[in-house]
Amino acid sequence: MNDRLRQARIGVLALQGAFAEHIATLHRLGADAVEVRTPAQMEELDGLILPGGESTTMGLVAERWGLVEPLRTWVHSGKPTWGTCAGMILLADRATGQKQGGQPLIGGLHVTVNRNYFGRQVNSFETTLNVPSFDPPLSPGIFIRAPAIVELGEDVEVLAELPDAVYVAVRQGPILATAFHPELTPDTRWHALFVEMAQPG
Repeated sequence: MNDRLRQARIGVLALQGAFAEHIATLHRLGADAVEVRTPAQMEELDGLILPGGESTTMGLVAERWGLVEPLRTWVHSGKPTWGTCAGMILLADRATGQKQGGQPLIGGLHVTVNRNYFGRQVNSFETTLNVPSFDPPLSPGIFIRAPAIVELGEDVEVLAELPDAVYVAVRQGPILATAFHPELTPDTRWHALFVEMAQPG
């Protein structure tokens, strides 16, 4: 019973995009996972995932639903947050390659992200990533109209990169960010890492 009380409660922002796949992966790990659509639903969480999707749409929907400032408060107060693909863009302090008029960024992750680094949907690809902190270190990476990190802050740790210093997974304290979609692969180690990051106490 005590173990259940200490279990991390992970929320997945369910505005648009691949939130159901994150929930399913977390459930496969036995984690407590819930969909989040309102600021009130964030109050009981230990960790929050910002999933992949269309980053401009996600930002505009978050703005319309009054979520941008609560999300900023969450991230900037040091609570565990993971952004995948579009979620990584929202977490970045700076983004290049944005659409006309831009989009609201939550910020907090000290990087510059190129929004469409790998090109359009037809340029999506799957590869094998080397993740030195994993054992074994090889992990599948699915990149769908993916961004990449092109500038790093001093406090940002690189977890995975592609050739020519293309950074695709980083950690900065309680913030995890991946340019790819771990929720679409059988490798649950990224989700296990985040559950561990969000574990109370």
